[in-house]
Amino acid sequence: KRLADSLKINFTEKDNERLKGVSRMDSLEIILELGNLHIDKVKKEEYAALKNKWYVEFISRMTPGEVLPGTVEFIGEVRKAGISTAIGSASKNTPLILERVRIRDLFDAVADGNSVHKAKPDPEVFLTAARMLGAVPDECVVFEDASAGVKAALNAGMLCVGVGSPEILSEAHFVIPGLREMSLMKLKSIEIQKRI
Repeated sequence: KRLADSLKINFTEKDNERLKGVSRMDSLEIILELGNLHIDKVKKEEYAALKNKWYVEFISRMTPGEVLPGTVEFIGEVRKAGISTAIGSASKNTPLILERVRIRDLFDAVADGNSVHKAKPDPEVFLTAARMLGAVPDECVVFEDASAGVKAALNAGMLCVGVGSPEILSEAHFVIPGLREMSLMKLKSIEIQKRI
């Protein structure tokens, strides 16, 4: 938003949905497309670096209070049942975010922009996470809040639960408003329904 404003590009929450789950450069391309701006590669690199600098400043101020309701409880319930967990994110800043909100130890593996090269909707990030866990794709369930991420999960052959708006995440197998509405029992019922 800050970059779009500096470039005099109108940028809405709806536009922001397109940025979720995509790489740093792809998100810049979307912003430039919204403003119908065509710039050279050098300037793009400058804008991408500036956007990331501002983003890192922002996430460096994150606290555990910013973890969405129900997240820690649900992941804790899953782990207590012996189910492995992983993060699959396009962001190279994932380690910093996990550290700032103090949830890194909730995950057995982290596949992020530092370990993968293709952004969602390519399935690489989820396939990498599954490989790190020693799991096969059809054993995995992805919880995803971005349209590109839903597509990546489906492209990986994984069950996908959308977290957020049913309109935006309509391709997911199931959509819930947030993780506070999820439990291990509900997850098992979703898996059973998917197999039917």
